[in-house]
Amino acid sequence: MRIIHTLLIIVMCLPIMAQEQIIDKVIVNVGGEYILYSEMVNNYRYLKEQNPQRDLDPCAVTEQIIAQKILVDQAKLDSVVISDAEVEGQLDFRFQSILRSLGGDESKVKEYYGKTITELKDEQRDDMRQQILAERIQAQLINEVTITPKEVVEFFNRIPTDSIPFLNSEVEISEIVYKPKVNDVESKKAKDLLAGIRNQIISGEATFEELAVKHSDDGSAQQGGDLGWAQRGNYVPEFEAAAYSLEKEELSEIVETEFGFHILKLNERRGNSIRVSHILIRPEITQGDLDLAVSFLDSIKNKIVHDSLPFDYAVRLHSDKNAQSYHNGGRMANPKTGENSYDTADLPPDIFFEIEDMEIGEISEPLEYYDRAGETQYRLVKLESRTSPHRASLDQDYSRISSFAKESKKSQYYNNWMIEKMEETFIKVDEDLGNCPNLAKWVDE
Repeated sequence: MRIIHTLLIIVMCLPIMAQEQIIDKVIVNVGGEYILYSEMVNNYRYLKEQNPQRDLDPCAVTEQIIAQKILVDQAKLDSVVISDAEVEGQLDFRFQSILRSLGGDESKVKEYYGKTITELKDEQRDDMRQQILAERIQAQLINEVTITPKEVVEFFNRIPTDSIPFLNSEVEISEIVYKPKVNDVESKKAKDLLAGIRNQIISGEATFEELAVKHSDDGSAQQGGDLGWAQRGNYVPEFEAAAYSLEKEELSEIVETEFGFHILKLNERRGNSIRVSHILIRPEITQGDLDLAVSFLDSIKNKIVHDSLPFDYAVRLHSDKNAQSYHNGGRMANPKTGENSYDTADLPPDIFFEIEDMEIGEISEPLEYYDRAGETQYRLVKLESRTSPHRASLDQDYSRISSFAKESKKSQYYNNWMIEKMEETFIKVDEDLGNCPNLAKWVDE
């Protein structure tokens, strides 16, 4: 049975066959870089797990990997460097996502894949590095693309009149973000726990790695606290200062950062790069701390509404300096476009429902939400502007149309670049992939 047919059977029977050993082989040679059957299967599985409803074609997945190999080759020519810390961070993100899909039970990962998370990471580390390299060089390529006002107008004029999009209501939002403060009692409890852990390591009662697995409050715990290789600039200042002051195998004092309390151990140093392990203890935020945060934001709102405190000045005084909006006068930037305006459908749900009945210039009550680390935060939001649903026009939507035009030009530029590189690159595809129309021209008969 041909390899593509085999892959389809594996995908359809994945829960049953995931533990079975894949018979590996080289299926594509791309300019001296090899694509293994297992690499295609792993990519297919991961994409399918991310979106089970997505209609995936193994032939297309293989072509994507070929493109990735070409990008990796270009990255090597351009001397693009990816840190070990970045690779480990992406692996952590990938497997935390997989773990969540399996209910957070690591034993199910072993049951499903036949391997532990550590073994799977070891297996996929090189592939992840190549994926990051490919993404980095692709971003560099398309970021060279610029667009002129004339090209924007030409792009818009090429759209058939009956195909000009009807745009939803758009809004501009400002925010004041406040992170609840840990009370002194919980802060002392966390610090005392970490001091006890440090003493256990010093006395030889347990190893750093054992206690990291048992106590650390971040994703590196399962690696014994190992954060992998990193260069200066990868860590927050307090953490980095402590890490670079250590000698090999030296244990730090307790270090406080925005994430909690840490102890660090320097594993290795190579010039400006270090490999450090840490144990993180996050103090617990109590309900009392949350209530104080809400009260504080209520008081800020009263000053703005009743004492004429300018909103942007309140941002500078009180908003979390780590919030993206802090450096934009409180204006929230749409992560999809980078613009200050949001299609209402793109808004976080809590803001979407809150502003539904708000007037322009009105400020919300304190809203609870969770940051990327899952920590509770609160914010006040101000509705700066709102447009009505309308058909797109250059007069009203130039910035948005310009973004569409630029993305279209980037896509065309990248596609042309990749077609040219594929024509220049030696590519040989195994005959077992001969039934893939998009790969047939490279099949070695």
